[in-house]
Amino acid sequence: MKSLFKTVALITAFSVITRVVGFFFRIYLSRVVGAEALGIYQVAFSIFMVLMTFISSGLPLIISRMGSTFSISKQHKKEGSLVSTALLYALTLAIVLCLVMLVFKNVFALLFTDERCLQILIILLPSLIFSAVYSVFRGAMWGKDNYFALCASELYEQIVRILVCVILFANATSAIENAFNVAYSLNIACLFSMLLVIVLFFFYGGTLSRPSKQIFKPLFKQSTPITGIRVAGSFIQPLVALILPARLTSIGYTSSQALSLYGVAVGMTMPLLFVPTTIIGSLSTALIPDMSKAMAQNDQTHIENRVRSSIIFSLFISSLFVPAYLGMGELAGVFLYDNLTSGTLLQASSFVLLPLGLTNITSSLLNSLGLEVKSFKNFICGTIVMFVAITFLPSIVGINAFIWGMGASYLVTAVLNVVMLKKKTGIKLHLLKTISLLVLAILPSGALTGFVVGIAGHFLPLFFTLVLGGGVSVVSFVLLCGVFGLIDIKAVIVKGKDYASKIKFKKRNRKQNNA
Repeated sequence: MKSLFKTVALITAFSVITRVVGFFFRIYLSRVVGAEALGIYQVAFSIFMVLMTFISSGLPLIISRMGSTFSISKQHKKEGSLVSTALLYALTLAIVLCLVMLVFKNVFALLFTDERCLQILIILLPSLIFSAVYSVFRGAMWGKDNYFALCASELYEQIVRILVCVILFANATSAIENAFNVAYSLNIACLFSMLLVIVLFFFYGGTLSRPSKQIFKPLFKQSTPITGIRVAGSFIQPLVALILPARLTSIGYTSSQALSLYGVAVGMTMPLLFVPTTIIGSLSTALIPDMSKAMAQNDQTHIENRVRSSIIFSLFISSLFVPAYLGMGELAGVFLYDNLTSGTLLQASSFVLLPLGLTNITSSLLNSLGLEVKSFKNFICGTIVMFVAITFLPSIVGINAFIWGMGASYLVTAVLNVVMLKKKTGIKLHLLKTISLLVLAILPSGALTGFVVGIAGHFLPLFFTLVLGGGVSVVSFVLLCGVFGLIDIKAVIVKGKDYASKIKFKKRNRKQNNA
């Protein structure tokens, strides 16, 4: 458990840094590019992500899982063959996708109401080739538990992209030109991250062997369902990008207003909503090789403990952010983006965090247990609910139809995933009780946060008001969780003191040794 905790801590630390850097980069983009141009880029990027998902979704995960199994049995030649086979497959797929896009670009143009979306999409295509290579070597390092190299390469890509954007923006003359520059920056960042991950793979002892048909068959068979889930998921965003603005236009919004609302929802509100998934995603990343090894060794007790603790942890982390979003979401939108609508949407979507976090971790657990196909079916059920909502609800609740649809989609998928996990493992999770207690902690904590920031706003600058509100939100929520028995605060304090004592003891030993 300590090993998993250290791994999650490492991944989370890097992920937080990467996400924080990326988060402020998004704020910078929203201000420099503007809502309308950002909306145009987001529409093109959503289609690009469908193409990217074919390459970088199921493949790295299965490379990680198969590589971990080969590593346990010390089949090093098969490890090298796995990487070579996956590399050949990914590159072929990427090249075919680029050719299809270029040959049938007139057909793809029919998807867009603005021709500049297609131009941005064409610019982004080289990133498919670079990402194909990157995803294979990334999966190989993932399977060997080389998380430092994995995380460092992601942070490196983000930094390169920001630097390139700043340079390109300096000479831009319009917001739409900057939207094109964002696309160019992604190509350059993907190229540099690809080169880095290749160097790291060989630096840490990675090898390549002759591609194998025997390895390709299970690789293709196991990665296809996961890719199907991710591709279907990536189709959601472009379809939403096409359907939702059209539905908003049909109820009286202009095309420009509809695109701006979509840009605010996806480009400003969604990044904040997905902040907790940084930590949950770290856990998911660490669980894949860990669960694969347990499956290979048939360690049922280990599997059950991981499933139970992972779900409870993910629910707690998701719930930790809800009171803050609920109590001061509007202020956060104004402070970060100078946009009240983004904050209003964040406040309205705060409770979506619970099914979102549960869906993320249960999907990862199902994939780890080899239940990719069943996970895919659950996802499709949730997706249907999403499209029903964005088709029929805009005339009633406007842009909030996106929030309602997303929440209902995650809820349906999460429930089906939990049922599937119970059937597979036989574990009794008692989630209804846990979630009810979390909600009981969230509501008063959110109300207290709103009350405190409401008063503090009259005396303090906005930044300090948000800092105070965030502190009140976290402390009150944790204390209420202790009251309801969700966490043992005394045990946490004792462990914290023990950990601090160990650090002091190590420092003393180092000083004595140096002396």
